[in-house]
Amino acid sequence: MQFGLNFFPCLAPDQRSAEQHFREILRLAQIADVLGFSHVREVEHYFEPYGGYSPNPIVFLAAAAAVTKKVRVVTGAVLPAFNNPLKLAGEIGMLDAISGGRLDVGFARAFLPHEFERFGISLDESRERFTEGVAQVKLLLEQEKVSHAGKFHSFTNVTSLPRPTQKPRPPFWVAAIGTPQSFAEAGRKGYGIMAIPLDAGRMTELLGTYREAWRSAGHPGKGVVMNSFFMCCAPTRAEAVAAFREPTNNHLKGLVTAASGWLSGASTKDYPGYDKMIEQIRKENFDQQVAKGFAWVGTPSDIYDAMMTYHRSVGGFEIASLHVNPANTEIEAAERSIRMFAEHVMPRTAATIAAA
Repeated sequence: MQFGLNFFPCLAPDQRSAEQHFREILRLAQIADVLGFSHVREVEHYFEPYGGYSPNPIVFLAAAAAVTKKVRVVTGAVLPAFNNPLKLAGEIGMLDAISGGRLDVGFARAFLPHEFERFGISLDESRERFTEGVAQVKLLLEQEKVSHAGKFHSFTNVTSLPRPTQKPRPPFWVAAIGTPQSFAEAGRKGYGIMAIPLDAGRMTELLGTYREAWRSAGHPGKGVVMNSFFMCCAPTRAEAVAAFREPTNNHLKGLVTAASGWLSGASTKDYPGYDKMIEQIRKENFDQQVAKGFAWVGTPSDIYDAMMTYHRSVGGFEIASLHVNPANTEIEAAERSIRMFAEHVMPRTAATIAAA
């Protein structure tokens, strides 16, 4: 199993300035690079504290690539609904070159009603915009002098520059929450899946859908799954809980606030059950996240046990993307956490998987 860092800001200016936030997470990226983590990952969201400090993950990842040597830089994820594919393909080519071919590109449909409203885009167009946007970016990266007539964007005889450093392009991923169609389509197209942890039965079902679609399409292997978890590692469980309880609860509250449109009437066939999902998250708290295995918090042994329990319960996954600084987490706690995890948890996990 590989481990990386997932940077997902949930901050307001009165909590932490953008300058301080990016200075701190670039420091964490440098430490992760030295300690042997596989990737650093940044989200795309807008306008609200939940994700609003990162309207363009490519900007941050270019900075992260400049101060690291080995970690892969991962968009987690860019949103085709709000981006022109011509511009996005060019930016991907730039970042792939700046990083020396260390880029992975994750795409997502977007799911926050307020973002669609503010951009003046219908929620009912989200799947069409996503499917068209990914296809057009793929075409622009893989080929030269290309043309495509789409519903939302069209172009004729275009060669996107700069050309990708990785051939034919950087690896593609699809971020999916709970819609089986999204998991199946990612598998059919041979893309990695970026998931968030769900109850074991539901997660097993969705990953089974993805892997079956992968195999049925004739792709070698079984696909690759990246799952994201809250993580805080400390010398004692009490210290980890004290450092992480409030930030985790604040992150969950920020998500519910940003997604409140689902609770006040937003509706579309492309997001079945999202109102119920957000209502459930509104009831969630730190202790429930830990109990379900969605947050790994405690000593190295506590975290190893929680990780392996969840890993086995869902049939396994290849990459864990660790959210070490939700909301207003103190940078010292986040840095201590990744250092202890790298020293004590990563070697034990490698030995366990090697022996399996």
